[in-house]
Amino acid sequence: MLVMTNKGYKKEGETMRAFLAIKHHDDVRNRDFIEEITAQFKKINIDIFVFVRDVEHYEPWVGTPRELMQSAFAEIEKSDIVIAEISEQSIGVGIEVCYAFTRGIPVYVLAKKGTRVNSTIKGICKDVLVYENLEDLQKFKFKGAT
Repeated sequence: MLVMTNKGYKKEGETMRAFLAIKHHDDVRNRDFIEEITAQFKKINIDIFVFVRDVEHYEPWVGTPRELMQSAFAEIEKSDIVIAEISEQSIGVGIEVCYAFTRGIPVYVLAKKGTRVNSTIKGICKDVLVYENLEDLQKFKFKGAT
């Protein structure tokens, strides 16, 4: 099976780079959650890039807000896909998802069971994975694949 990415198609099982759009907390209370998401996707050959971890190293951003967004956009463009975790509302996640969509980068959504997934996000993403526990992420399949 082939999987559609930002850079064309990849064979299922080939490693893909995914930008994880996820709510950022100044106190990094979701650090373990981010690391567990990363570990679960690694098991299915998806390398997760997380801006707060891989650029900011869980420290406060030292540049301007414009520089922050420009850096995030550059990382999105380097990615095969964007995965957005939307269980917590976040303006930043919405901006990253819209940016990816306008650049033709496939967007997939993660939502914890019970999260309301609005029609706007459904309208621009390839698929929504509703999960009960993070092990469910290993069942991630790509719609829009051939």
